[in-house]
Amino acid sequence: MPSKSSARLAALTVAAVCSAASTVVLTSPAHADSVRIHDIQGNTRISPYAGRQVTDVTGIVTGVRTYGSSRGFWIQDPDADADPATSEGVFVFTSSTPKGVAVGDLVKVSGTVTEYVPGGTSSGNQALTEITRPTTTVVSSGNAVPAATVIDADSVPSAYVPAGDSAANNSVNGLPLKPSAYALDLYESLEGMNVQVSDTRVVGATDPYTELWVTVKPWENRNRRGGTVYGSYASQNTGRIQIQSLGATADFPKANVGDTLTGTTAGPLDYNQFGGYTLIANQLGTPRSGGLERETTEKQKNGELAVATYNVENLDPSDATFEEHAAAIVDHLRSPDIVSLEEIQDNTGAKNDGTVAADQTMQKLIDAIVAAGGPRYDWRSIDPANNTDGGEPGGNIRQAFLFNPERVSFTDRAGGDATTAVGVTEERGKAALTVSPGRIDPANAAWNSSRKPLVGEFAFRGRTVFVIANHFNSKGGDQGLTSQYQPVPRSSETQRHQQATLVNSFVKDILDTQKNADVVTLGDINDFEFSDTTKILESDGALWSAVKSLPRSERYSYVYQGNSQVLDQILVSPSIRRGCDFEYDSVHINAEFHDQISDHDPQVLRFKP
Repeated sequence: MPSKSSARLAALTVAAVCSAASTVVLTSPAHADSVRIHDIQGNTRISPYAGRQVTDVTGIVTGVRTYGSSRGFWIQDPDADADPATSEGVFVFTSSTPKGVAVGDLVKVSGTVTEYVPGGTSSGNQALTEITRPTTTVVSSGNAVPAATVIDADSVPSAYVPAGDSAANNSVNGLPLKPSAYALDLYESLEGMNVQVSDTRVVGATDPYTELWVTVKPWENRNRRGGTVYGSYASQNTGRIQIQSLGATADFPKANVGDTLTGTTAGPLDYNQFGGYTLIANQLGTPRSGGLERETTEKQKNGELAVATYNVENLDPSDATFEEHAAAIVDHLRSPDIVSLEEIQDNTGAKNDGTVAADQTMQKLIDAIVAAGGPRYDWRSIDPANNTDGGEPGGNIRQAFLFNPERVSFTDRAGGDATTAVGVTEERGKAALTVSPGRIDPANAAWNSSRKPLVGEFAFRGRTVFVIANHFNSKGGDQGLTSQYQPVPRSSETQRHQQATLVNSFVKDILDTQKNADVVTLGDINDFEFSDTTKILESDGALWSAVKSLPRSERYSYVYQGNSQVLDQILVSPSIRRGCDFEYDSVHINAEFHDQISDHDPQVLRFKP
C-alpha cells in the first residue's frame, strides 16, 4: 500500500460526470491500489486517488440509501488515523438499490474513486468523493457501527470557509483542510462519516422535499422566534446544517422554526446540490414544538396610510390558497390601503397557451377578501407580453396593485401598456406620471426575462403618493454558500444592479420635479438590506430601506437554508423618512412555517403623508 505522502503526489483526475449515469460494474485491474478510506479522502477536498481504481477498501456499513438517484451505502473505517483533516467515511455509489449489504456489515469494496459534483461543475458546488462501479464482499455482519462524531457548538469554528486560491479561480478545492479553523473544512473532514447532533433547534422549517435545517449553535444570531438571522456576507452562521432521513417520508417531522429535535440525530454526513453538507439521519431526534404563531400587525391609525408588499407565489385561479391569502391580508395584515402583489399569474396559470390577462386571478382574490370580512378592493396592473417576464413558463407573473377605494383613490392616466415607458411630468408645480399605471423603461435590457416595475399614482387625503411595485431578477444561478469558489460568485447581482439603477433614476426624476414627493418603492427585491442592490436603490439619498428601522434580529422576510434573511423590502423617499413618523413591520406568517402558503413574509409600512 502506498504511503499517504506518495498518494498525494499522484496526478489528480476529477470525474465531473453525473454518478447517477454510472451503471456498469467493473472488476479492478490487477495493479489496483489497496488503500484505506482516509487515504482516499486525503486532506483536501479532492481525493488524491480521483479517477483511479482501488481494491479491497475496508469499512463498516453505517447507512444504506435505497431511494432517489444517488443510491448506495456509506462505509467507515473503525481504525482512524491521527489526522483530523482526513475523513474515515466514504459513499459507495451503486446506481440501483444496494443489495446484499446492511448496516453493521464489515465489507471490502473495489471500484473507481470519483469526485461527483452535485448539480454539475457549473453549479460551483464542492465535489463528493465516492467509490463508483463497485464490487463488494461482505466479510462479516453484526459489527458495531463506529461511534458518531459529535458536531456541536464547541467543535464548529466561527469562521465559515477560507478564501479560495487566487491561482485556481478562487477555488478552495486544493487547499489543505483546517477543521479547527473553518466550519466548511470541519464538515468536509467528516464527509461520509457517522456524525450526530443533539437537542438542536430548527432554523429552517420542513419543506416539501422532506428536509429541514437545524443549528448546533443555540445563540448564533438568534432572534426571538427561534431563527438564525443572516446579517452580512461575512456572517454565514456556521452552526447551520441540513437534516434529511433514511427513514420513511411519513415519519419525518413537520417542524417549524423554533421547534427542537430533542435527543440525538445521527447518521452519515453527505453533501448534496441543495444545501451542501447534510446529515442523513438513521436516528432522528424527537420533535418538540416551540409554539410558533403567525404574527398580526397593527391596524393603521387615523390619518395613516398603510402600504404592503406580498409575494403570493405564482397565484392563479386553479390554486386552493385564495381563502388563506385572503385571511392573511384581512386578519394578519389588517387590510392595508394599498397592497403590492408579486407573482400574480395569468388566468390559465402555467398552461403555456398565450393567455396574459389576469383579471380572473385578481377577481377571485378580491372576492375571497370580501368573504373573509375585508374591503372590496379595486386593482390595477399591466399585462406583460407573453413569456417575456420570467418566472414559470406560461404563467406570465406580474405585479398588481390592490387598493381600498373607500380609503384611497387611483389616478388613472391612459396609455400604459407592456411596452410603453412611464415618465414624469409637472402639473401645477407637482410631480405627475405620464401614464398610470405604467412601467419603468420596459424595453431596457435590464428587464430581459424579468418583471418590469409597475408604477401607480395614488391620492390619499388630498396628497399624491407614488408607489413603485418591483420584483427584481431572482438569485437563480448564484452559487451557494458552500461553493468551492470563495468568496462566492453572485452572478445574478449584475442584472439586479442594472434594475436598481433604473428605479433609482426614476425616483430621482420624481424628486427633481417635486422635492417633497412621497414615493414608496417596494416588492420582492430579491436581495438583502445590506446588499449593493439596496445601496444602488438608496444612492444619492433618493430612497431608504425602512426594514433598517427594525432591530437587526427582526430584519427578515424569507428563510433559506436555515438563514432568516431579507428579500422583500419597502423603501421610502426623504419626505417619508425625514419625520420618522412611520411604522414598519415584517409580518411573519409564512417563511418560518412548514405549512406556508408562500415562501415570503409580507411587509407593511404605515405613515402619514
